[in-house]
Amino acid sequence: MAAEEEGRTEEPSEFKLEKARKEGRVAKTQELAGSLVLLLSVLLLLVLGKSIFSSCAELMKFYFSHSADKEIQGGTLFYAFINFFLRIVLPMGVISLVGALMGNLIQTKGFLFSWKPIEPKFSKILPKFGEYFRRTIGSLQGLFNIAKSLGKVTIIVLIAYMLIRRNMWDIIETISTGSIINALQKVSVTAAELIIIVAVIFVCIAIPDYFVQKHEFMESMKMTKQEVKEEIKEMEGDPQTKAQLRSMQQEILKQNIPKAVKESNVVITNPTHFSVALKYDAAAGNDAPVVNAKGMDNEAFVIRRIATENNIPLVENKPLARDLYHNIDVGQEVPEVYWNTIAIIYSQLEKNKG
Repeated sequence: MAAEEEGRTEEPSEFKLEKARKEGRVAKTQELAGSLVLLLSVLLLLVLGKSIFSSCAELMKFYFSHSADKEIQGGTLFYAFINFFLRIVLPMGVISLVGALMGNLIQTKGFLFSWKPIEPKFSKILPKFGEYFRRTIGSLQGLFNIAKSLGKVTIIVLIAYMLIRRNMWDIIETISTGSIINALQKVSVTAAELIIIVAVIFVCIAIPDYFVQKHEFMESMKMTKQEVKEEIKEMEGDPQTKAQLRSMQQEILKQNIPKAVKESNVVITNPTHFSVALKYDAAAGNDAPVVNAKGMDNEAFVIRRIATENNIPLVENKPLARDLYHNIDVGQEVPEVYWNTIAIIYSQLEKNKG
């Protein structure tokens, strides 16, 4: 169900997004991390393939040569195993870890650690077949994921078919000459070529998938007007915020900002750092909207609260709010350079009223 159909028409605030981030909920796709792990792993195999193969052969030679040696100690065999194991597996483990970290750090914009997603909850293990089918085949996101999975399988099958068909007779001819090692090398090269092509395609799929997931995440984080009001009350309940707001409100009252905000048509927000209240009154002879009030941080918060309490529309436009705050004083008309953007905002407000 769309956010608007549920009454969630307001864009998520920075406070809600930050709270979700602390709980480990951010917009990301698992495709990117998996694709990078696959791509980096196969590239490493191409670079260290001969060394890893030699280590495997040396490992087998060591154990076969000592299989009949009754005097060799168990500790020697164990340490030999650890030595070979680290030489063979450690590079792959490290590069896989690097790929997974890269894939996640790119999306989460830094390290993010939270116990919240892995907290044990009984509700998580209860079967919810109705919700499962609704999310998998009863929603656009579910259908998109199904189409994405089928597309990936189709890509793998087609590329594998083309590569095997191209190299099959060459491999058969090599085997017929009795050169098993050369045949294995050709098979390995074909497999590596397949994995590299598939990994690159999967990375290309992961990029648009990230933006789809981000859109879905932002939609799920949208708020109702009541939630906005409750969040403002929650933030006001914090003792430190309360003290700052009290002193800020005293300063704002001196400037008669509450009256200015109430008389405004719209408040442009950043959404939390800047707030600029605009008033356009054609009957008063205004050629353009006038900046009625503006504020930053706590002042911006108070302006938003006054606007919410008086049903003054809040419109999030980060670059516009920042520019208006820094470049235009209270009481000045908005310059012509911003008219097109503001005209679109006022037009949208009129449509919403209708």
